[in-house]
Amino acid sequence: MLRGNAPATIDDKGRLKIPTVFRAEIEVTWGSDFYVTSVTGDSVLVYPLPVWHEIEQKLAKLPSMNAAKKKFLNRTNFYGQLTAMDKSGRILIPTMLRESARMTGEVAVLGNLSNLEIWNHERFIGSIKEDGFNETDMESLGLLGI
Repeated sequence: MLRGNAPATIDDKGRLKIPTVFRAEIEVTWGSDFYVTSVTGDSVLVYPLPVWHEIEQKLAKLPSMNAAKKKFLNRTNFYGQLTAMDKSGRILIPTMLRESARMTGEVAVLGNLSNLEIWNHERFIGSIKEDGFNETDMESLGLLGI
């Protein structure tokens, strides 16, 4: 399971060094190939390739004209790119996504159980403040048994 936050930096070439706290778990569980994408362009989603394949298999079972499927695929394909971790533990963030998500300098790398989500640090702090956690959120989690 990938959990927690590990501050990191995007280098001048647009590469992210996967934080050590996540790297060992990822390599042992899923390997070193990834699908790097986004749904909104505000953040970067890093899926170990086997995890992304599971998502694709679920999508393949949906009708081809399913509106949500098409919307999701359009966005994840637009921003998406296959990549592999180099020997130093770095992955390349695609240029278009790097610009859209403001992936420069300090970033927050968040563990989302089976994938990583990367945010521009300042943008993430603003997002948390703007979209507060409220009673409705707590009730929804309660209905899910959490």
